[in-house]
Amino acid sequence: MAAWLTEVFSHPDLPTLLAIVAKTAILYVALVAGMRLLGQHQLGELSVQDFVLLAVVANSVQNALVQGDDTLAGGLASAITLLAMNRAYTSLLMRFPWLERRLVGEPVVLVERGRVMWARLRREGLTRDELLAALREHGIADLDDVQLAVLEVDGTISAVPRDAAVHRTRHHVRALKV
Repeated sequence: MAAWLTEVFSHPDLPTLLAIVAKTAILYVALVAGMRLLGQHQLGELSVQDFVLLAVVANSVQNALVQGDDTLAGGLASAITLLAMNRAYTSLLMRFPWLERRLVGEPVVLVERGRVMWARLRREGLTRDELLAALREHGIADLDDVQLAVLEVDGTISAVPRDAAVHRTRHHVRALKV
C-alpha cells in the first residue's frame, strides 16, 4: 500500500478515540457555559478582543481535543462529536422551554418610553455609549424618542421609535413542532 494511503487512513486505537470523544463533549459543554456567562450582548457583536479570544480558545482547545492525534479518524471523531453535541443541545432546548429560558435567556427591556433601565444595562454588561450607538443604527438620535429598546437573546438590540405605528396580527403564530 502506498505510504500516503497509510497516512490518510491511519487511526488511533479505541481508548484514544473514546478519550477524544469524551474530551470534545466536555469542552463543548464548558465553552457553551462560558459563552453564556459572557452575556447576551457579546453574542451579537464581535470586537477585536472577542476575535482574539475566539482564535486563542480555538487553538488551545484544538490541542486538548485530540491530544496530539493528527489522524483523520481522530479529527472526524472530534468533529462528529461536536455536531452531535450541538444537535442534542438544540433538541433539549426545543423540548424543554424552561431550559431554553434558563440557558439561552430571554429578551431584556433596556429602554421603555424614553426611560433607561440602568440596572439592566449594567447587569448585561452594556454601556450607555453602546446603547446609544445601537439606537442610532435604528435612526433614533435621542433617548426621549424611544418607545422600547430590547436586548434580544441573540445579542442584538431592537428598538421601536416613540412615533411608530402599532401593528397587530389577527392570527396566533405557531411554531413548527419537530
